[in-house]
Amino acid sequence: MSEVNPFETLQEQIDDAAAYLDVGDGVIERLKHPERVVESNLTVEMDDGSLRQFTAFRSQFNGDRGPYKGGIRYHPGVSRDEVKALSGWMTYKCAVVDIPYGGGKGGIVVDPRKLSAAEAERLTRSFATELRPFVGPDRDIPAPDVNTGQREMNWFKDTYETLENTVAPGVITGKAVSAGGSQGRVEATGRSTMFAAREAFDYLGRDLAGATVAVQGYGNAGSVAAGLLEKQGARVVAVSDSSGSVYDPDGLDTAEVSRFKTETGSVSGFGTSEDRTNEELLTLDVDLLVPAALENAVDAEIARDVGADVVVETANGPLTPDADDILGDRDVFIVPDILANAGGVTVSYFEWVQNRQRFSWTEERVNDELERVITEAFDDLVSAYESRDLPSLRTAAYVVAIRRVVDAYTDSGTWP
Repeated sequence: MSEVNPFETLQEQIDDAAAYLDVGDGVIERLKHPERVVESNLTVEMDDGSLRQFTAFRSQFNGDRGPYKGGIRYHPGVSRDEVKALSGWMTYKCAVVDIPYGGGKGGIVVDPRKLSAAEAERLTRSFATELRPFVGPDRDIPAPDVNTGQREMNWFKDTYETLENTVAPGVITGKAVSAGGSQGRVEATGRSTMFAAREAFDYLGRDLAGATVAVQGYGNAGSVAAGLLEKQGARVVAVSDSSGSVYDPDGLDTAEVSRFKTETGSVSGFGTSEDRTNEELLTLDVDLLVPAALENAVDAEIARDVGADVVVETANGPLTPDADDILGDRDVFIVPDILANAGGVTVSYFEWVQNRQRFSWTEERVNDELERVITEAFDDLVSAYESRDLPSLRTAAYVVAIRRVVDAYTDSGTWP
């Protein structure tokens, strides 16, 4: 994986879009930096009675359009710059799909595979306690991210409510339905990927049915996207996880791959498929590539060999800036992450609305509303792309998003 700094990537993307906007340099510079970053040193008692310290971050990037919103990830590679970048991407992601949130992101430097369930709970509750002064249903609303899910969100909610002596399900999203979560939330990011791919193929005058697909990163989002693309008639020929990738030119049964991974812990060795490396998957001659792992998965060297005609970014920042330029020069059509993976935050917004109203929606309503949001957002990007003669859909996404954030900022006025 490339060592490109993700925060510098974000700032470069903002600068690229700013060239097409009539916005002052001072405002643009403001929109390239977080409003605050909270860094915590968490001390947690391990199962053997020893104490261990963990570094944790929460970046609140921009609150012009509403409460900060963004996930919490548990990963050894979490860094201050990564969290700052992710919180920025969340700001513009929320603006692209026009939901009333700002952007935030959090993370703990930890390998969660090395924690027992009890240790993971104590770590989560420790972080929730540290973040208590900075979060709330109208202030900052965390959510799941890499290596976190309903379990951690439930612990976070319970900790906050206990310390505040209140009931506040809207303090966090991505919870279990029994704890106030929303139907359709687990599948939301994969579902928005499918909607974005469908709209892209329709825009290009191509048929998604029969298209060949490679999915890099067969976690929750990647596996859901693969299954939904398969239901649209696409042929998923390759998938990967951290163990490697598997390839079958006749198509993989995505549900069977998911069952195999649940049983064995990886996709490698599935059925009669061929084992490949992750890099080989990224360069397969397919119609659609779905990078759904971590940022910077495709660098300039890999980009020169990418064989896909369309790339739909399910991960955050999966292409380095150099890779993005190379693929653009080769006329590869890229649907940017801040649209394609916006299903998670969109359904998180729906969950928050349901929590505030104390009224639950059906899964059908959630999915219908999500489809409307993603398809309308895609149309907005295409409109900007064509009417302003922009170089890419990514630039169009940032032009639309920055304009909305700037309007919220300027309409509110500036404090002396």
